[in-house]
Amino acid sequence: MVTPVRGTALVRRPSPRLAEGIVTHIERTPVDVGKAMEQHAGYAAALAAHGWSIAEVPPADESPDSVFVEDTVVVCDGLAVITRPGALQRRPETEALDSVIAGVPGPAIAVARIEPPGTLDGGDVLQVGTTVYVGQGGRTNAEGIRQLAALLAGRGRTVVAVPLGSPAGPDVLHLKSAVTALPDGTFLAWDEGVDRARFAPLLTVPEEPGAHVVPLGGQDVLIAASAPATAELLADRGWRPVVVDISEFERLEGCVTCLSVLIGP
Repeated sequence: MVTPVRGTALVRRPSPRLAEGIVTHIERTPVDVGKAMEQHAGYAAALAAHGWSIAEVPPADESPDSVFVEDTVVVCDGLAVITRPGALQRRPETEALDSVIAGVPGPAIAVARIEPPGTLDGGDVLQVGTTVYVGQGGRTNAEGIRQLAALLAGRGRTVVAVPLGSPAGPDVLHLKSAVTALPDGTFLAWDEGVDRARFAPLLTVPEEPGAHVVPLGGQDVLIAASAPATAELLADRGWRPVVVDISEFERLEGCVTCLSVLIGP
């Protein structure tokens, strides 16, 4: 069966300085950059095999975290919001996005930007139906959320701020470090980094990486190889897990959501 073209996936090649990437809530461990390059190629190949046309954002070799392209742009209903990352050293990563967005096939995509003093990381933005949940914490501030809400209001979206961190559990880097959602609207979570009462229906998964999935269309969901029990759980529920090894990126608090931005037709 031929997989239909589902849209365009923005990806960005890892920087040779990847091992210098920011680590906030976990202990730093060595990163094998060569292996990371191979894993990134495998990640892009998995997207391509499941209907996504790959568009490469120009590399940013001087920016160690630039492979985590999700943080630089939020795309919603024909609008690309170029972010203003909360980490100062990551802000140059947004410079190449305008031309890449302009080249995406299909109807023209409008472009807007988060302006100072707002900060917004795309990893804090979880879109589920017409609700856009935005994590407010170390990388995204209230002003960034206010600007995003204003930009998306005309597209029928409701933006909901979600405070990150909990006395009962560890801090998390981004909202999607703690919770993502399946295509049917079921939320997936593992730890106590967010207030779970905000998310229903909620499925608690058996592994931390299992809380991170990327819906690819239909029953296909991208998930890390480090969450085999969650992949089995999802398969039992009728989903088709697409498993990728991203172990070198997980050493830098990365997950499957971080490495791409999917733009539907």
